[in-house]
Amino acid sequence: GVGNVILQHLFDPIHREAAEKEWQYIQDYHIRYYTFFDNDYPANLKQIIDAPILFFSRGNIDLAGKKIISIVGTRQATSYGSAFCEKFVEELSALSDLVIISGFAYGVDIAAHKAAMENGLQTIACLAHGLDMLYPSAHKKYRNQLLENGGFITEFWHKSTFDRKNFLSRNRIIAGLSDATVVIESARKGGSLVTADLAFSYDREVFAIPGRPDDPYSQGCNFLIKNDKARLITSAADLIYYMGWEVSSIASKEVGTPIFVELSPEEEKIV
Repeated sequence: GVGNVILQHLFDPIHREAAEKEWQYIQDYHIRYYTFFDNDYPANLKQIIDAPILFFSRGNIDLAGKKIISIVGTRQATSYGSAFCEKFVEELSALSDLVIISGFAYGVDIAAHKAAMENGLQTIACLAHGLDMLYPSAHKKYRNQLLENGGFITEFWHKSTFDRKNFLSRNRIIAGLSDATVVIESARKGGSLVTADLAFSYDREVFAIPGRPDDPYSQGCNFLIKNDKARLITSAADLIYYMGWEVSSIASKEVGTPIFVELSPEEEKIV
């Protein structure tokens, strides 16, 4: 099923030269890389049909056995959206093994990263370009703190061409890495809805924060809820309840009685 054109490209020396340059960059800057067949390749990501064959990371990233959610939204976040994001993440910090993923963009993305760092949670920025640059440049001031509290990941090689379509490509990684995706604010069209649609297609949980019907940055969330692509939530306790993540400090106050208090050994095997 492999044609002559592809075979000719496979043996083009330009690819080996590019790989040698990338390998040197990896060594010089202590970049970690994952291939699809590595044992430490993230389990969530391996389950999606269009998972990257190879991706790179930098920082202190640990996804093994973690609860992972992505928080996404508009770049033009309102004061309400930013405040909700901060409170939402603060409430979620009761989950000590939680990782928050977003896209390092303006608005909801950077609000989620900052709130995670302020509350001692690991946070990961998924980039639409190589690790040799940071976009937007205004967020470079968060680089060192983010590296200490998580890090950056990307499937793009260093010195890759900066292209707008890369942002749509990286959204599948954000959705694929996550157990659940939360949309805080979004217009009727935008990258956040793309991420939500991808998460839905991967059979992952999607949550959205409802808003006024006439609010342009609530229309995307309302659309997801109306079309049964996202569950309506208004607090961290809602997400914890739907995900089955018990936290006594939150669950005892706001979440109903758990379905199973204790499981027998046979029931545990079934679960």
